[in-house]
Amino acid sequence: MEALLKMADGAAHGILYLMILASVVSVSIMIERYFSLKKLSRSSKVIASDFKAMLAEQNLANIQALSKQSDSLESKALGYGLTFVENHGQEGLDDLFNSFKLVERPELEKNLNLLGTIASNAPYIGLLGTVMGIMKAFNDLANAPGQGNEVVMAGIGHALVSTALGLAVAIPAVVGFNHYQKKVGLVLNNIDAARDLCLAFTKSRKA
Repeated sequence: MEALLKMADGAAHGILYLMILASVVSVSIMIERYFSLKKLSRSSKVIASDFKAMLAEQNLANIQALSKQSDSLESKALGYGLTFVENHGQEGLDDLFNSFKLVERPELEKNLNLLGTIASNAPYIGLLGTVMGIMKAFNDLANAPGQGNEVVMAGIGHALVSTALGLAVAIPAVVGFNHYQKKVGLVLNNIDAARDLCLAFTKSRKA
């Protein structure tokens, strides 16, 4: 039992350092994703607006120019699709766009899995540190009965820092994870829209 309490005391302090490390990693990922997706997100909004205008006007004549007007992933995918249907027809176009998304997705979602892991597990790790800290507080009370509630209150107050720190790490990580996943999802949806426009353009030329 004594050995377990010593382990709990050491682990409670170790968890605090782990939470600090997780916070640094989480913030670093969010900053890196912000700068990596900033330009991409801006160009995606522009081309999404162009897609909407093209659909509203039902005019596919400018689709080839649209595939060359920016360096966005959507324009690149559109260019690949148009080249493919010129050389091979529309059969296999879905496979081409699916492969394109599979190739680009890892870069778009770089480190987001780690950010999501931190977001989902930080509260539990903090709670574990709190439980271990409370175990130590009651052990201190048992070894110093004359000091009464002061020992327990001080120990519990210290232990609750782990839970607070776990939540402080998790909340921004959850917000960042959801935010960047939404940005990635918009890009992938635009690539699907590019595929459908490419297919519509091919059918309109045949008609």
